[in-house]
Amino acid sequence: MSFIRGDGLRKVYDPGGKAVEALHNVNFIIEKGEFVSILGPSGCGKSTLLMMCAGLEEISDGLLMVAGAPMTGPRGDVGIMFQDPTLLPWKTVIENVLFPARIARVPIEPVRERAHALLRSVGLHAFEGHRPHELSGGMRQRVSICRALVNDPSILLMDEPFSALDAITRDQMNVLLLDLWQQQLARTALFITHSIREAVLLSDRIFVMTRRPATIVQNVVVPFSRPRSPELTEDVEFNRLCGHLRSMIEDSHVG
Repeated sequence: MSFIRGDGLRKVYDPGGKAVEALHNVNFIIEKGEFVSILGPSGCGKSTLLMMCAGLEEISDGLLMVAGAPMTGPRGDVGIMFQDPTLLPWKTVIENVLFPARIARVPIEPVRERAHALLRSVGLHAFEGHRPHELSGGMRQRVSICRALVNDPSILLMDEPFSALDAITRDQMNVLLLDLWQQQLARTALFITHSIREAVLLSDRIFVMTRRPATIVQNVVVPFSRPRSPELTEDVEFNRLCGHLRSMIEDSHVG
């Protein structure tokens, strides 16, 4: 059975009474444990679709099912990462990671143990007492990963989490996420990116969306087995697939 399923999803915004259709007849299935990326033109509605899956954006029409139940609002088993780490500047690293658990008012000590383990896994155990301004951009985004995972969510939603980083740090974050995914995560993930290479390296499948009003026009299976390493990006077939996806996205701009 599909874990996340969208049937005929539609989103219409009505600023000042002038209707703007952002998403039109979006259909997709994501199986439990899959890592799926979304590629498409800027402003086409990728983030809108992600926020629908988070229960944070109202659906104008259609049906969105998660684990066999209709999505009607925010769920406690969803972790979210944004482009900006959105860390609280007055809180330490460990307190930022624990913040979702405090908001959920769950017993904190078991979660604290998980937070320590997550920070160790991303190489930040020695920085637990630091505040965000004392960290690099990549370190802040690692904290954001830990915060998204601290409540042990079954779904991880990521909205261009590495796009603000420099190229080298972004590559490092891709390797970190790849390693975390293959070694211990195995969550169901939906990942928005403008980087084709990033999508191919990380994903099991890739959805290609058109310009607004957007729909999903391609469902591309990534044929490379796991575990993967960064050296995959030098493979001829990897680069051929990247080129194929680039052509699809260019077509979607004018479709």
